[in-house]
Amino acid sequence: FGSSPCSSCGSLFDLDLFLSSAPAAMGKVAKSGSKKLEPVTRDYTIHLHKLMHKIQFKKRAPRAVREIRKFALKRMFTKDVRIDTKLNKFIWSN
Repeated sequence: FGSSPCSSCGSLFDLDLFLSSAPAAMGKVAKSGSKKLEPVTRDYTIHLHKLMHKIQFKKRAPRAVREIRKFALKRMFTKDVRIDTKLNKFIWSN
């Protein structure tokens, strides 16, 4: 998970995102045989700086987690979104 500044805006809040969505967004099951469902994992870069604009410091980490979940819901079409513990610790450390 990168903490390097974004090349275009100089933001420290651009980071590679590890999201896994559970069974709702998994691969399709074939009619003839059963296929084991595995979580889908994708890497995204979310520009959190623009989402955290004018948010007081005490509320930034919980708001960032909510915004990441909202982004994942929108992109991955599932309600079961799990944020990696490393990402969570990185968000709360800044």
